[in-house]
Amino acid sequence: MISTTEQYDQAIGKCREIFIKKTKDYGTSWRVYRPISIVDQIFIKARRIRTIQENKKQLVGDSIKSEFMGILNYAVIGLIQLELPADAGDEIPPAVVGEKYDEQVARARSLMAQKNHDYGEAWRDMSQESFTDLILSKLLRIKQILANDGQTLISEGIDANYLDIFNYAAFALILIEEGKHGQG
Repeated sequence: MISTTEQYDQAIGKCREIFIKKTKDYGTSWRVYRPISIVDQIFIKARRIRTIQENKKQLVGDSIKSEFMGILNYAVIGLIQLELPADAGDEIPPAVVGEKYDEQVARARSLMAQKNHDYGEAWRDMSQESFTDLILSKLLRIKQILANDGQTLISEGIDANYLDIFNYAAFALILIEEGKHGQG
C-alpha cells in the first residue's frame, strides 16, 4: 500500500509539472498580482467547485480535479509572492521558480506531516464539500487580514492560511485519485 507521503508527493508532482510548463509558456506573469488578486483567483476556482457540487451539473470542461490543482498552484504563488521583495522584478527564470516552488512544497509537506500526526489523518474521512468550504473560509480570513493591513492580533498570518489551502487541495487530489471523491 502506498503511504500518505507518497500519495502527497505524487499529487504535488503533477501540480508542479503543470506549474513549470505554464511558467515556460507565460513566464512569471503572475508577479503582477497583488495579494487580493491571488486570493480572488483561488476564490474563483473554489467557488466554481462549490457551484458544481451544489448544482450537480457542470457545463465547462475543466474538471474539479484541475480546479483543485489550480488552487494548490495559486497557493504556491501566494506564498512565493509573500517572500519576494517588492523590487524582485516581474521575470524570474524557470529554474529559480522551480526552486521557490519546491521551498513552499517543503513547508506545506512539513506542516502536513505534523498535522497528520496530531489529527490522525482525519482528512481521509472528510467530504470534498468540506475541503471546498474550508478553502473558502481561509480565503475570507486572508481578505480580512489584508483589510487589516496584514496585521493579526492573535491569529495566524496569510502564509499559514495559504499553507492550509495548499494542503486541503492536496488532500482533495489524493481522495479524487483514490476514487473516494469521484473524478470531478
